[in-house]
Amino acid sequence: MSTASAEPAHAPSISPPHAAIALTTLILGAFVANINLSIANVALPDIGRDLDATTVQQTMVASMFTMGLAASVLYLGAIGDRYGRRKLLLCGAVLTIPAGLASAYAPNIEFLIGARFVAGLAAGLMFPTTLSLLSALWRGAAQTRAIALWSGVGGGAAALGGVIGGAMLEVFWWGSVFLFALPLAVVVIVLALRALPAKAGEEDVPVDHLGGVLSVIAVASLIMGIQTLPNGFSASMGLLFATALVAGVLFFWRQKRAPRPLVDLDAASVPTFWVAALAGTITFGSLMGALFLGAQFTQNVLGYDSLKAALMTLPMSLMLIIISPFAGRMVQARGSRVTLAFGLVVVAVGFIIMIVTWHEGASVFVVLLSYAVVGAGVGACATPAAHALMASLPVSRAGMGSAFTDLTRDFGGAIMQAIMGTLLAVVYANYFRNAFANLPPQEAANLSQEAAEQMVGSYQGAEQVAQSYPQASAERVIAAANEAFTEGKSVAYILALVLTLLALVLVLWKYPRRAQERAFFAQMQAQSAAEEAASANAAGA
Repeated sequence: MSTASAEPAHAPSISPPHAAIALTTLILGAFVANINLSIANVALPDIGRDLDATTVQQTMVASMFTMGLAASVLYLGAIGDRYGRRKLLLCGAVLTIPAGLASAYAPNIEFLIGARFVAGLAAGLMFPTTLSLLSALWRGAAQTRAIALWSGVGGGAAALGGVIGGAMLEVFWWGSVFLFALPLAVVVIVLALRALPAKAGEEDVPVDHLGGVLSVIAVASLIMGIQTLPNGFSASMGLLFATALVAGVLFFWRQKRAPRPLVDLDAASVPTFWVAALAGTITFGSLMGALFLGAQFTQNVLGYDSLKAALMTLPMSLMLIIISPFAGRMVQARGSRVTLAFGLVVVAVGFIIMIVTWHEGASVFVVLLSYAVVGAGVGACATPAAHALMASLPVSRAGMGSAFTDLTRDFGGAIMQAIMGTLLAVVYANYFRNAFANLPPQEAANLSQEAAEQMVGSYQGAEQVAQSYPQASAERVIAAANEAFTEGKSVAYILALVLTLLALVLVLWKYPRRAQERAFFAQMQAQSAAEEAASANAAGA
């Protein structure tokens, strides 16, 4: 968030016409994108049962949305800079409607996965433009307040999605969760046409389409490759990772040579930019991973219904919304470095609580506490991370800044969901395979290959197998599934903890102290003012 610590004392506070409606529109647009990011998590057990989906396929329902979003934000941010940010916002809101309908009424798991990818692309059209419009239309202290609200509500929406989804599942079928955002998308369309200007600092410069295509291929291939890991090594997996590597190398080669690159590597090389980007990626990715696995753990292992499981995440949403404005004031007083470090420490504590206390029979209190602590930590990190990314660039590259801010969230969410979901699936499956190998020959003979594959495939598969057994045997199957799922969850959360601690070390080691940060951001403000003056002079000539 752009704050007084990042600006000269005389920086004017500027707001656009119809500021309240315009800000509502942008926050609502971010809310729609973020609510769709997480609302499906609580429905995954029901989707698994109804569509006979494996653990891997359930992971893909969640991660394909984030993949569509993460793969497209850089490219679409640049397109918005050139062709109109409001246009992209409107296109995304419109595309959200058919994508949501297709998800809600998907006839099979493969169709649902594809529809979620399209919904992610719709969010990719909307989300980058909300922050770039905000940065272009607000300045000074007004921008600080606006971005703090955007960050808090947007981040809170990601956590609140589960609560809304759980409430809807108490009354409707699993597909209803994909319909929630559709009326909100209509409201965004109406308000955007009324309150947002058709032009907001866009530049008449060429778009690096080749770089955009390469970025989409690199991100999408990487995430798809990670998602195939539970199936074991295959030629298709090798091809996906090779494609990601080649496309990634070509992308960076292209950015060094493009006349108007999607990523200004010189600008991105400053510590205030790349350290904040990595910290934001890990932090928001950890949030999405915690929500993704937590929704399944509380329903499968703890036996909560969908509403109760969703309500457990409410403290996370509340802490995100409450802490984000506080973090803005902390940035002003202490700088981004201290604020980021504080947030990462809090996130790490939250994961430690989850690892130690989340087991069969865990109390409601420890579940609520751990969600609240993680939410507070992410809320403390989100504001300084977004602030540092946007303040490290002149206004002319607002699209790049907003796209990177979105990328840290979306790529982090996609990667962490894919990796943590993969770890869960691998550990869960290996637990059952080891259990089968140790069965007495007679008992193993009584277990059909189909039943064994069901139990290995997903928790819901184990439930279905248990239903066909006598009570004592059924209880043993469910107990084994609970233990396998808990082990997989713990391994995934340990990974998130390790990455969070690495981000903390990076922030303390490489991010500039407050005085250096203020001086650099003031330099960027002066550059932006000079660019605007030059543009005004050219227009008047």
